[in-house]
Amino acid sequence: MEAPPTGIPIALEPLVTRVLAPNASAYTYTGTQTHIVGTSDLAIIDPGPADDAHHAALLAAVAGRPVRAIVITHHHRDHSPGAPRLAQELGAPIVGAAPFALQDDGPRSDASFDHDYAPDRVLAEGETIAGDGWTLEAIATPGHTSNHLAFALPETKALFSGDHVMGWATSVVSPPDGDMTAYMASLEKLIGRDDRIYYPGHGEAIERPQRLVRGLLGHRKQREGQIRRLLTAGTGAIPAMVEKMYVGVDPRLYPAAERSVLAHLIDMERRGLAHRDGDGWA
Repeated sequence: MEAPPTGIPIALEPLVTRVLAPNASAYTYTGTQTHIVGTSDLAIIDPGPADDAHHAALLAAVAGRPVRAIVITHHHRDHSPGAPRLAQELGAPIVGAAPFALQDDGPRSDASFDHDYAPDRVLAEGETIAGDGWTLEAIATPGHTSNHLAFALPETKALFSGDHVMGWATSVVSPPDGDMTAYMASLEKLIGRDDRIYYPGHGEAIERPQRLVRGLLGHRKQREGQIRRLLTAGTGAIPAMVEKMYVGVDPRLYPAAERSVLAHLIDMERRGLAHRDGDGWA
């Protein structure tokens, strides 16, 4: 499906409007999608980067209506930096994912932290915020980040899946904040739900979410199988693994792929399937 233009409110259903930020890249696809929930009063989910044009587009979409909360799925700089300015101008609290600080000198992708992220209220599993005709329930989905939340809209059985499940690619899981064990468990958790549709932070809406989540689980298990075969054959350096595993992938994505392979190896180490061997793995 052709991507919507940036800055234009697109009604996805009566309670949900999407506004695309102008931050397209190899890691963000067409850009970060901000979702506005409600009609007479609103919640803004993931206001995106601190971009003047996107900020103006969100204010235009709000059109003077009261905003009950600015809701954050996780602390990456393509999702949360737009929140403080909106909060100040709209008089709305920032709620959602917990604040996080981690000294990580590993290579990053779009997953760079928003070091200024400071919510007014942290939502735990099952906690809610609500407005006129809508409710958002926090669903803990760690893995992509340790503090990642999805948000369920029970009135329409929709789920705002952030970067945990996206509509165009699998999530980057970058240790030490990203955790493959947690990511897999969070996918299994979503399998047990009956959401009708997912609205992700990147990519089109996912209309058969259970099928996609099962596919993501299968894909990660397939990647683990590739890693096990490479280790058995004596390939223990992560860059060499990525070259063999990601044939045809844009080399600009190799740093992110290396982080996900590392996340798999750490998970396998926990289960006794791999171990560190000097500068590599076996």
